Amino acid sequence: MTAAPFAVIFDMDGVVVDNIPYHFDAWRQFAARYGLALSDDELTRYVNGRVAKEVLEYLFKKELTAEEVHRYTEEKEDVYRDLYRPHLKPTAGLLPFLEMLRTGGIPTAVATSAPYSNIDFTLGGTGTRPYFREIVDARHVKRGKPDPEIYLQAADRLGMAPPRCIVIEDALLGVQAGLGAGMKVIGITTTHTPAELSNTHLVITDFRELSLPVLGQLIS
Repeated sequence: MTAAPFAVIFDMDGVVVDNIPYHFDAWRQFAARYGLALSDDELTRYVNGRVAKEVLEYLFKKELTAEEVHRYTEEKEDVYRDLYRPHLKPTAGLLPFLEMLRTGGIPTAVATSAPYSNIDFTLGGTGTRPYFREIVDARHVKRGKPDPEIYLQAADRLGMAPPRCIVIEDALLGVQAGLGAGMKVIGITTTHTPAELSNTHLVITDFRELSLPVLGQLIS
């Protein structure tokens, strides 16, 4: 069997689904329950792309036990799922793009800071789970993005050297993680402007702009 020329690793929130505004609304509602508030700037800088433990400890301004992190995370994610469930759908062009990758023999993975409870909700709900060979989530890493650990682990599971991996990210912290892993990074403008994603190797609006030749040019 001919080895694949490259692999594609997807972030989940803001990439597989265009859902970040719903997460932000859920964090606002969750914070309000505890008499707290998160500004738009805080949501962008300290929430998007981070693991829940980091966000919660930023919000409550103290270290939390594992039990507290789990309980608060599930409370917030219940709010998020209720908000987003009526709107759940894959990002434009994603399903044909995933089918193209599968037909072309390109291995794929999801590398997400999201808690496990949201993975079946998102990947199952969009019908995308069968397209991904590997899934790395917050349970599998010690350090969240922008640390490159999650992307390096995904590459290792796929058996692909980091320079031959293409990361697709919406979050600035995720972009940092992908670049820090030594990978090519495509920025998708669901959350940030093209200017804000200008340090990536390619910026797209949605997956209809991608093809195997375009991806191959990034690696060559």
